[in-house]
Amino acid sequence: MSQNKYENSAREILEAIGGNGNVVSAAHCATRLRLVLNDEKNVDLEKLSNIDVVKGNFSNAGQFQIIIGSGTVNEVYKEFIKIAEIQESTKAEVKKQADNKMNPIQKIVKMLSDVFVPIIPALVAAGLLMGINNVFTATGLFYEGQSLIDVHTGLKDLAAMINTFASAAYAFLPILIGFSATKMFGGNPYLGAVIGMIMVSGDLLNAYGYGDAVLNNSVPVWNIMGFQIEKVGYQGTVLPVLASSFIIAWVEKKLHKIIPEFLDNLLTPLLSVFITALLTFIFVGGIMREAGDIITNCILWLYNSAGAIGGAIFGFFYAPLTMTGMHHSLLPIDIQLIASGGSFLLAAASCSNVAQGAATIASMFMTKDKKMKSISASSGVSALLGITEPAMFGVNLKMKYPFYGAMVGSAFGCAYVTFTNVLNISPGAAGIIGFVSVQSGSMLNFIIGVVISFVVSFVSTFILSKKFNN
Repeated sequence: MSQNKYENSAREILEAIGGNGNVVSAAHCATRLRLVLNDEKNVDLEKLSNIDVVKGNFSNAGQFQIIIGSGTVNEVYKEFIKIAEIQESTKAEVKKQADNKMNPIQKIVKMLSDVFVPIIPALVAAGLLMGINNVFTATGLFYEGQSLIDVHTGLKDLAAMINTFASAAYAFLPILIGFSATKMFGGNPYLGAVIGMIMVSGDLLNAYGYGDAVLNNSVPVWNIMGFQIEKVGYQGTVLPVLASSFIIAWVEKKLHKIIPEFLDNLLTPLLSVFITALLTFIFVGGIMREAGDIITNCILWLYNSAGAIGGAIFGFFYAPLTMTGMHHSLLPIDIQLIASGGSFLLAAASCSNVAQGAATIASMFMTKDKKMKSISASSGVSALLGITEPAMFGVNLKMKYPFYGAMVGSAFGCAYVTFTNVLNISPGAAGIIGFVSVQSGSMLNFIIGVVISFVVSFVSTFILSKKFNN
């Protein structure tokens, strides 16, 4: 594409989004133009969609994002800021301006997203490794009444090694969360990591043994001047380390203002860690542990009480939840449920993502638009593997009826995996390969569930296309 074409594309985009007066700031990432607009209602979506370089658009967390593609987006952005007569902005600056437009609920969801999105690769890697270990150790998966390592004993140590690799991220999860959350709250992330390390220290009673210790009246304590503090770790928990990360970031910032500069590097880290750790074990940790348990028990109660109907409702609305970015807030709940024995969220998310992919692939056959056919092919496969944004925003929402068809397919698939009690024992890729992260006895039901999602979504999209196109 020539420079003149980049300029023309930028000019067309600016006109479609309401002109110079509607643009507050602009930045770009690898594939998307990220804009903060005065009023998103002024965007002419139909005109925007018809621009050659535009592959889709969506609004999230106060930003209007236009999908253009790697390489091209850089050139279009350069021309865009010239024509719009605005200063070049970083993604961080655009995010800050977008935050001012969000309501309290959106800010909470964004906070959880900012904390957990950076550590998702670590969790997915560990989850897939755990899934590989499941394949090695699952009884009856390849041989009746025996596991793969029972028959092929030479693989036993390989499976044990993989299990060690897989369990590390979950055993020390508070360290990852402490680093990410403290950085997000504006504190020193390394101090946050230290708080995470303290919360899973080997000197403490492992959190998974806390229940038995309470029943046996053998919970270890520190006796400090007649005051008893429980020596219990926080393995597998999320809310306590989030709260502690907020505290250490807040304490650190306050201490920087109070402590003289020549003592700042010495006393601020010391006091930040000591005060936060003390508050964590005396008050915050216990309160937030109980809060996490209450949330987990409520989710489990709804899941166990509503059964397949509840699963269908959850599956039907999962895609709209993803549109708002609120699905990121489910990751802490997923981790908490896994710590309690197993979570149903991966199976539900996988059914929804596969349904989006199936609807997109169905759209490829329904549409006569060559550009849309091309986008549908690539984004449909991506959605089957768990990355739904290109399919959802580039095709399904644009054409509308595929999105509705995907919601129906997701509902049927989620009803099945709920009815058959498919539980994941680690976070994983929410797509067709998610079966490696579920309990060994549920792998077949997981596959059946996503197949149901695919078939129902494909057929529903085909039927709806006849109605919408007539």
